[in-house]
Amino acid sequence: MSKKNILVCGGGGFIGGHLVKSLLAEGHQIRCVDLKQPKEWHQLFDNAENVVADLKDRENCQQACAGVDEVYNLAADMGGMGFIESNKALCMLSVLINTHLLQAAREANVKSYFYASSACVYNGVKQVSEDATPLKEEDAYPAMPEDGYGWEKLFSERMCRHFREDYGLRTRVARFHNVYGPFGTWEGGREKAPAALCRKVIDARENGKSEIEIWGDGKQTRSFMYVDDCVHGIRAIMASDILEPINLGAEVLISIDDLARMVEEIAGTKLEHKYNLSAPKGVNGRNSDNKLIREHLDWAPDYDLRKGMETTYKWIFGEYQEKLAAQPAEAS
Repeated sequence: MSKKNILVCGGGGFIGGHLVKSLLAEGHQIRCVDLKQPKEWHQLFDNAENVVADLKDRENCQQACAGVDEVYNLAADMGGMGFIESNKALCMLSVLINTHLLQAAREANVKSYFYASSACVYNGVKQVSEDATPLKEEDAYPAMPEDGYGWEKLFSERMCRHFREDYGLRTRVARFHNVYGPFGTWEGGREKAPAALCRKVIDARENGKSEIEIWGDGKQTRSFMYVDDCVHGIRAIMASDILEPINLGAEVLISIDDLARMVEEIAGTKLEHKYNLSAPKGVNGRNSDNKLIREHLDWAPDYDLRKGMETTYKWIFGEYQEKLAAQPAEAS
């Protein structure tokens, strides 16, 4: 495998950190760019070039793209459903990142460009039932994506397409379906359902509580993909000849209630579920149709959900205990 100079945008984030780790293991030279200060990065690697920059600024994008062969754009202002439903404008502003990165990549003669899109681009009419029919790639149109975040992702997909068609920039796009795993956000408002449920169960168990809060009625369904599978899929898609956006996710559908019960089983406890019907819950049902990625790339997830959640729970439990130990003792 030839060694490359690779730019990972959003490399201080959850998926970005795992991608950087994988690319470094292959011997590539990595420039890792993120808006946050390095102490806030999910993973930090001394053998990468670590840069703090706001990629909504075009000049920063030009500097980031200088001298690189490939660009992976995972940079975005986003989080779980609680965040994206309350911060639509912030989510939309991420369009500046992709726009300026595409321009900078073209100017720098970058060979390949990857864009991390989302299942939030899919038409909401097709996601009203908990018994979700898996979403095919063509189900993004006619367009009715998640307001704010989903529209930004769909628009950015089109930008990638037109930069490929008009300027010859080799672009690849994956639509992520609910990625989870260790080194992710697990508290603070931007965490997603698997991490949030792990934290809630841990907190209940450690503090002798008998219940946890579930957003919505618990019947809403999703599929969840472990982060290692996501990274493998990203690399496969980047190396492929697939031109149009393609699903990258798992196909096992589970309700939020059942996911919470799985976490309780992992923790060795059983809790009452208190439903918050006024909290953001997103669409009623969403699942990935993996026919195209299976046929074209022979890709399928290696991690089943239980195995992935056990690993995730163990990591979050360690983080929870470490944070607890760092708190000053109460005065007697």
